[in-house]
Amino acid sequence: MRFRRNMERISEIMAYEVSKTLEFEPTNVTTPLGVANIHTIKEQPVLATILRAGLSMHQGLLNYFDKADSAFISAYRKHTTVEDFDIHVEYLASPKLDNRTVIISDPMLATGSSMVMVYKAILKQGKPNRVIIVSAIATPDALEYVKRHLPETTQIWVGAIDAELTAQSYIVPGLGDAGDLAYGEKC
Repeated sequence: MRFRRNMERISEIMAYEVSKTLEFEPTNVTTPLGVANIHTIKEQPVLATILRAGLSMHQGLLNYFDKADSAFISAYRKHTTVEDFDIHVEYLASPKLDNRTVIISDPMLATGSSMVMVYKAILKQGKPNRVIIVSAIATPDALEYVKRHLPETTQIWVGAIDAELTAQSYIVPGLGDAGDLAYGEKC
């Protein structure tokens, strides 16, 4: 639970910071004592997450963007050898994404390959006008890979950068398997 909640907290902080970059519009809100002129987000983003590791981050983003639509993508590594793997995307549940802001959350960007595959998968639901990536930890290689393969307007928000990547593409020191830490080991 501690790991899940801490990932949620990291995402809440990032959601607050990301919200500062979104477009707002003036809105009148009627209270029992009068009318207040406030600013609200002009268009709610779509919160996309990579199952299952990203679920706790998704919740943190949803705590701030509580009227946002959600998208869920199943992506995983299929190891062919100890040092070689393929990325598979098997499931996508998403609203239409044409001209929307999409915030994709995944706790770790080790190589960036999963993020690029997920981006390509969500394009089946339309072309977003803006993509924002939120991750707790990334490697410099992953950041470079994502920058080369996603639109140049993509924004990347990362809590920490760990420089080392093992031959099996695990971040060192990293966090470990975020899905296992949050929800228990898988078979």
